[in-house]
Amino acid sequence: MRKFLAVLYTALAIGANPALAGDLADLREGEIKKLALHSEPAAVPDAIFLDADDGEVPLAQWRGKWVVMNFWATWCAPCRKEMPSLLRLQQAMPEIAVLPVATGRNAVEGIERFYEEAGVQDLPILRDPKSELARPMGVMGLPLTVILNPEGQEVARLIGDAEWDSAHAQTMIRALMAAE
Repeated sequence: MRKFLAVLYTALAIGANPALAGDLADLREGEIKKLALHSEPAAVPDAIFLDADDGEVPLAQWRGKWVVMNFWATWCAPCRKEMPSLLRLQQAMPEIAVLPVATGRNAVEGIERFYEEAGVQDLPILRDPKSELARPMGVMGLPLTVILNPEGQEVARLIGDAEWDSAHAQTMIRALMAAE
């Protein structure tokens, strides 16, 4: 508990004093230690996702919001473990957008079954069937999560799964938001 309070205090201090933003790396605890923070925001290619009905959904739709974008696949065991924490993150932080992006060949029926089994029906179904976003973003393995600032630029990346609803993850996301 004391460690959590120290992390929370640090996050609040960053929000109150943007000069401390360089200390964001010190907030990485637990699985969030794997989070790579970028020294400068990186451009993200324009992307058009497909929804469950093959409708086109532009990534630009979420400009102006912080985005936690998770690349995953129905066959990925760590993705199955991680997905419920992404839903809980969305519920805990409704001011951000959590976007799970099924990368590669993932049948809509398989995604719907995955969502039902994982209990995450409240997250959007977004597909990148030809990896047209995943490939230029250097997604080499799954799961992979990127955090985008409101300008649509990548500010952080985590390879592998994480408990995104953990206190450490939420503190880091809030600190990123405050430092911007």
